[in-house]
Amino acid sequence: MSGISHAVFISYASQDADAARRICDALRAAGIEVWFDQSELRGGDVWDRQIRQQIHDCRLFIPIISANTEARVEGYFRREWKLAVDRTHDLSERVAFLVPIVIDSTSEAKADVPDAFRHVQWTRLPGGNASSGFVERIRRLITPVPSSALPTATAPAEYRTGQISTTTNGPHRVARVALWALGGVVALGLAYFVTDRFWLSKHRSAEKPAAAVAAAPTPAMPAIPEKSVAVLPFVDMSEKKDQEYLADGMAEEIINLLARAPDLHVPARTSSFYFKGKSTKVPDIARELSVSHILEGSVRRSGSRLRVTAQLIRADNGYHLWSDTYDRDVRDVFQVQDDIANAVVQALQITLMGGPLTRQRGGTKDLEAYQLYLRGLDAEWQNTRSSLTAGRDYFDQAIHRDSRFGLAWGELARDTVLMTNNGMILGSVGYELSRQQAKHALQLSPDLAEAHAMLGYISRVQDFDWAASEAELHRALELDPTNPTALMFAAQLSRALGRFDEAERQVRTALARDPLFTIAIYTLGTIQYNTRRFQEAEATFRRLLALAPNFLWTRTYLAKTLLAEGQVDAALAVVLQERDELNRLRLLPTLLQAVNRNSEADDALMTLITRFGDTEAYFVAMNYAFRGEKDRALEWLERAHDEKATELAQLVGERLFDNLASDPRYKAFLGKMNLPES
Repeated sequence: MSGISHAVFISYASQDADAARRICDALRAAGIEVWFDQSELRGGDVWDRQIRQQIHDCRLFIPIISANTEARVEGYFRREWKLAVDRTHDLSERVAFLVPIVIDSTSEAKADVPDAFRHVQWTRLPGGNASSGFVERIRRLITPVPSSALPTATAPAEYRTGQISTTTNGPHRVARVALWALGGVVALGLAYFVTDRFWLSKHRSAEKPAAAVAAAPTPAMPAIPEKSVAVLPFVDMSEKKDQEYLADGMAEEIINLLARAPDLHVPARTSSFYFKGKSTKVPDIARELSVSHILEGSVRRSGSRLRVTAQLIRADNGYHLWSDTYDRDVRDVFQVQDDIANAVVQALQITLMGGPLTRQRGGTKDLEAYQLYLRGLDAEWQNTRSSLTAGRDYFDQAIHRDSRFGLAWGELARDTVLMTNNGMILGSVGYELSRQQAKHALQLSPDLAEAHAMLGYISRVQDFDWAASEAELHRALELDPTNPTALMFAAQLSRALGRFDEAERQVRTALARDPLFTIAIYTLGTIQYNTRRFQEAEATFRRLLALAPNFLWTRTYLAKTLLAEGQVDAALAVVLQERDELNRLRLLPTLLQAVNRNSEADDALMTLITRFGDTEAYFVAMNYAFRGEKDRALEWLERAHDEKATELAQLVGERLFDNLASDPRYKAFLGKMNLPES
């Protein structure tokens, strides 16, 4: 085969053949030529020469990156990767050739890949499920562009390899984007903040990942609050790249200050730091976070000298409205951070009415403890077993350095709850431990809203004390009326009591402050499911999967939603994709029963009972209820009550218990729980 083709070459490890096939099928269905043929994977010199020729002749090279490629330090796909990288040396920089795809949660920053892969955009397609946006992007990339259409100095972004980078780890690493802010009155040309809020718009198309969004044509921006600003993580431009904690802390402090300004919309840290390490374009970030303005900056330290630069950008047209540089002698880094953060806020001339601008309560003066705390936050919100363990270790280390670090104690309490919810700590032990950690945080810093919120959560899921839960959450929201965690827990309490309209208002308010708050997105999906709005729930859970492919619980709820919609085979397929055994087994017996694989359903239910019956009584009851075996379902519900199963707080509105609805014993059980009838 000679000459440059318009074909796409897919390179993959053999363990990822199914995912590669799905990508191939999606591209071929759109009329795109793909060089992918498992029958050709037979080896030998002839085959090797053919592969080399195809890589030389293809228009795009798509390496599939996953845990499988990470685990293999040797493999033919690595030879293909090297050949593709070698070819880039002969290509114009105007030509996009490498299009890496990640099919699981493999970290872009730490992946074992050639450096050339890090200089181009990475796309996440969980499981190899290609969105229409991705297919359209590939179509555009392989479409020939006349040379006369390309500017002599600057090519279109999608044709400039360096310009579409989502992850760069070299000297010009793009800072983590942190979008948070809704702003007050801004002078210096800030009279036009524009941004729309958008979480559950967050991935505007249900399956389109962030990288695909960044590469797609920029649509017209919807109406967005003028008084809104997102603060991106600052970039560490120091020679040794050892000031990340200072860069992160600078952005976080500015976020905290701006968030106290009345009438200013400031997205929370969880959402802004989602973009950390990605080179998503400013308009796309602004749309994701519903803001009109972006504040970004950099930190450079040399010896005892610190230089911080900051600039304010209007999102819809890219105009730089304001910028400044701050040079300081670093003696007390925290004091310098405070000074510069306040200077930036004052430069924006935000009208403040919410009290003094001081560091968040419960902080520390220990730099290393603070850095460990920031790392713990990043790990915690990934909500996987390994990340939660890492988060706990970071918070423990931070507390070991500063035992009076209230914020670290509060986050440790949250991490403990998440570990308990995911079966990593026995329920009664985990919740009691979290309760003590939250109480200790409040002893150190009585006004920590999130510690009160954690106590409200534990009162709900462990004590079934709805009044105590409401009191703690009320106190949390008195301290911080827009606190996303407190609002989300309040929404979960309202959902538990069947107050679904109120629950949805609360969770959407949380998402207005923190658009990419994964647990709040999950909570919204459960409310939509409970209120039988299954199509909306499906879209929400699919968005969550696109945002956080390994987020525990999502596939279970998505499968329940698909089952409710009558998509039984699709529901079973989703559950079988769940890697976590416990989460897979919780619903598997019901779905096997639904497709009339009864003996397999019996085996799966017995496995659930044998292996997890001591802690999963609620799900055993749910499976029996779906079968119509009321006596056993009610027996296991009583066991769930005795073991204080947290899922009982989700009982109201759960359609898989519908077979019990008319049974007086079930009504009596709800009465004992002080819950309304479904």
